[in-house]
Amino acid sequence: MMDVLTVEWLGKPLWMWLGFHVLIACLLAFDLGLLHRDKEHEIGVRESLLLTGFYLALGLAFGGWIWWYLGPQAGEEYVTGLVVEKSLSMDNVFVIAMILAALGIPRAAQHRVLLWGILAAVLLRGLMIGLGAALVHQVHWVLSLFAAFLIYAGLKILFSGAEDEGDFQNSAVVRWFKKTFRVTPALHGQRFAIRMTDPKTGKVAVWFTPLALALVLVNGADVIFAVDSVPAIFAITTDTFVVYTSNIFAILGLRALYFALAAMVDRFAYLKTALAFILIFIGTKIVVADTFGLITVQPWVSLVVTLTFLAAGVAYSLWRTRTDAPKAVTGPAPREANAHRA
Repeated sequence: MMDVLTVEWLGKPLWMWLGFHVLIACLLAFDLGLLHRDKEHEIGVRESLLLTGFYLALGLAFGGWIWWYLGPQAGEEYVTGLVVEKSLSMDNVFVIAMILAALGIPRAAQHRVLLWGILAAVLLRGLMIGLGAALVHQVHWVLSLFAAFLIYAGLKILFSGAEDEGDFQNSAVVRWFKKTFRVTPALHGQRFAIRMTDPKTGKVAVWFTPLALALVLVNGADVIFAVDSVPAIFAITTDTFVVYTSNIFAILGLRALYFALAAMVDRFAYLKTALAFILIFIGTKIVVADTFGLITVQPWVSLVVTLTFLAAGVAYSLWRTRTDAPKAVTGPAPREANAHRA
């Protein structure tokens, strides 16, 4: 048995991968089974900040273990990756807030959408990181391709101007979902699906609720943001274990972070600019340091630059919007309908 656990997989012993996933499973069980057994509980800003601090502290503690076990460079790369992924996820939070508000999802039901959305995101990131690792280790020039994409994404954010928040109710995904599946016009508690009579056929059938539609849109948003975040973390390190663990810890705290940021969404108007500069910096670092080998950029330099851009973006946003009152993103309370649980 011990021989099996010491077998290397993706550059690290199997026991490291299994141990990390056991830790993540325990955290999800703790969050779901203990913290949020009450489905009607609304997560407030204070609780959100405390949970965010808990996940961040745990992520940094894991980084301390990586520093001790794998060395200072791996530790610096992990912390840098965690900060970059957490920074990029903040932009994702604002999009999720707009989706849930547009669909009228009440605050008490939002945590259910986010929980299942994060579980799906963990699986999705695992697949994308596995594919990215295979490409990077087989074809080194893929890093240069990632660099070009990151620079392009950063410049696009900088020069795109004010973005349209989008009419999610009339988007192509929503139209396709409603055309393909039966969707109830109103929420039914916190259920994703119910059984009720189809007025067209007179037979009892499965209907999806707007909560299921919100889950589809949230997962779709994560796919879009993963296209930026996965190349960004590979631009920092090609150690698959460091890439994966920092990415997953950043995602785990996303649900807790959401309820704090969603209440202050209008206070971070200039955060996108900071994220754009972070993407451009990471992409340029690959071109200058890795592709052409002109200079050597230590992991701690990337960490300091990333933290500086992020802090500047947050501070400037809060200063420019200091006279604005924060607006909580909540939806209208749904009317319960008489239906049987699917």
